[in-house]
Amino acid sequence: MTRVLITGAAGHIGRVLRKGLQGHYSLVRLADIAAQEPAGPGEQVVSVDITDPIQLAGAMDGMDCVVHLAGIPDEASWDRIRRMNIEGCYNVFESARSAGVKRVIFASSNHAVGFHRRDRMIDDTVTPRPDSRYGLSKVFGEAVGRLYADKYGLSVACLRIGSFRPDDRPTAPRHLSTWISHRDTVQLVRRAIDHPDYHFIVAYGVSANARNRWDNSNVRFLGYQPEDDAEHYAAQILATGAREDEREALFHGGFGCLNEFAGRIEEID
Repeated sequence: MTRVLITGAAGHIGRVLRKGLQGHYSLVRLADIAAQEPAGPGEQVVSVDITDPIQLAGAMDGMDCVVHLAGIPDEASWDRIRRMNIEGCYNVFESARSAGVKRVIFASSNHAVGFHRRDRMIDDTVTPRPDSRYGLSKVFGEAVGRLYADKYGLSVACLRIGSFRPDDRPTAPRHLSTWISHRDTVQLVRRAIDHPDYHFIVAYGVSANARNRWDNSNVRFLGYQPEDDAEHYAAQILATGAREDEREALFHGGFGCLNEFAGRIEEID
């Protein structure tokens, strides 16, 4: 995998990956509808709207691997989620297939499984339990990835990203279990790009947090060895008096579960 396309390259994760992947591949093509810094050595900067298949086809040309980050990054109206995270995601996979791309790495989210109870450690085999429209769109993306791996032979990795913070530090009690640092993010994505052979995998994007509740043992072969631990920030976070809502603390998705919540917690096993 020497020629890599990043969609959503102007976003928080995209900018971190741009810096972290620099010099590791013969070409990194940086695609976003938003403005970006000018291209450096080994880079190409392109303006691409993932809802436009024609623009996507041009961006995919000659690529070996796509890291798909573009989309709405948190909860939003159904119209926005549908257009970007559902239709746009499908367009990316279909354009990759049509262009002969070998591998797609999809930025999924822990909110795809947010309604699993946090007292249970979960791995890549748990059933989807989205906690929001945003989480639902990530379940869709994982399902599209599975389809394109099985039916069309793409190599697909779905990375269920935890709490990625632009300032690279956890700031809330929940982050003590869900945080992923910038350098661990870069390492995980590089492992997913560089591994020579996998069909379809799901991995959690989380640092080596002492309070981690997500199990990556089934994808240990990737060689991902996170280096950072949110526990180093625990005293500082807890000293502020910040506490997670006791109902949010029941579920892996935390705040995502209770936004617009009108159900019965006791019925969610």
